[in-house]
Amino acid sequence: MLVITRREGEEVVIGDPKNPIGVVRIASVKGERVRVAFDFPRDVEIHRREIAEQIVIELEADTSPVIGKINPAATH
Repeated sequence: MLVITRREGEEVVIGDPKNPIGVVRIASVKGERVRVAFDFPRDVEIHRREIAEQIVIELEADTSPVIGKINPAATH
């Protein structure tokens, strides 16, 4: 893990500096709260950790093998 120090308004370039994948900018710092801005292509997914974990759990649940299917009873 890389840990760096940035001040408000400073940026981190991700990928090749000539053609970066994206840029992370420190938008603001107020007390203990830091706002981070991400400038990436729309096809790059960006999630908070708790949301990413929830997505993984849902994907794992969706990929569980289906043994059989129960059809609803016919109504007369």
